[in-house]
Amino acid sequence: MKKILVIEDNTEVRENIAEILELSNYDVITAEDGKQGVELALNKIPDLIVCDIMMPALDGYGVLHLLNKHIQTYGIPFIFLTAKSEKTDLRKGMEMGADDYITKPFDGIELLNAIEVRLKKAESIKRHATKNNEDVNAFINDAKQSSNITLTSDERELYDYKKKQMLYSEGQRPKAVYYIKSGKIKTYKINEDGKELITNIFSTGDFFGYTYVLEEITYKENAQVLEDAEIMHIPKDDFITLISGDSQVAKQFIKLIARNVLDKEESLLNLAYSSLRKKVAYQLIQIFEKLKKDDNTINISRENLAQATGIATESLIRTLSDFKSEKLIDLQGSSITILNENKLRNLPY
Repeated sequence: MKKILVIEDNTEVRENIAEILELSNYDVITAEDGKQGVELALNKIPDLIVCDIMMPALDGYGVLHLLNKHIQTYGIPFIFLTAKSEKTDLRKGMEMGADDYITKPFDGIELLNAIEVRLKKAESIKRHATKNNEDVNAFINDAKQSSNITLTSDERELYDYKKKQMLYSEGQRPKAVYYIKSGKIKTYKINEDGKELITNIFSTGDFFGYTYVLEEITYKENAQVLEDAEIMHIPKDDFITLISGDSQVAKQFIKLIARNVLDKEESLLNLAYSSLRKKVAYQLIQIFEKLKKDDNTINISRENLAQATGIATESLIRTLSDFKSEKLIDLQGSSITILNENKLRNLPY
């Protein structure tokens, strides 16, 4: 059951909207002012918000502004409700990121139709713009429907890449955003001593390379195939059109970028302050979450794992050996099996 937050200071209007939505099988939360609405949104995380504009203390614009500052509420479909119909109000609301705008008085069918359209669109984009993405064709078709851009699998060829093949190199200008249909890719940098540091590992269902397209800068790292891969290229002009032409798609990618930034910050803190054991454990868990198989096994060379952790290969091998003797992992060639994930995540030192 979808959860909808209604923020409206007029008691009669608020109760009327709630009744209509409840009869339509929605889980409804109501707030009588903007401040209470923001608090409920952050605590309950609704699937959609219907919000009046003209309210005392904190108006609808203020509500949307505050919710856009929080990653957990940024991108929630937001429908403004107002008695005003001036074009300046319409423009201001949409420029702030509102998804729709309904003018009072309205009928129940108008409200329900707007909600249903926004929920379906949000669910479709959310489902396919996350790392749980398993079907490239479904995402591309949804993107096409959202933005009228042609990105079907028939028209966007899937390219086959072999292990160790380069996808792009530092200093090159980006020409596309990449989606991994199958296989694994690593991105890495080379320091002044010629040593390699892996900055990320991507696998099936991941998008990558989009930050360089969005920022219009050259690549600051290299991308190489770790495991034979099948990759879709989305030309940068098409990607920019897709992002700029649909607010929901843009919001989902902004969320994805924000998550990546948080992941990078956590990784840097680990590299800077953790002990050797905790560094290795942290990186094992990170790679385990991306590359694990049904038997809790990951396949990665000791060299690549050391580069991803930012330590010498010899130090990594010694630490893995310690973990094996402590029955945290098992080692068979390049395969690493996680035996005690919880303990590995919570090493005391």
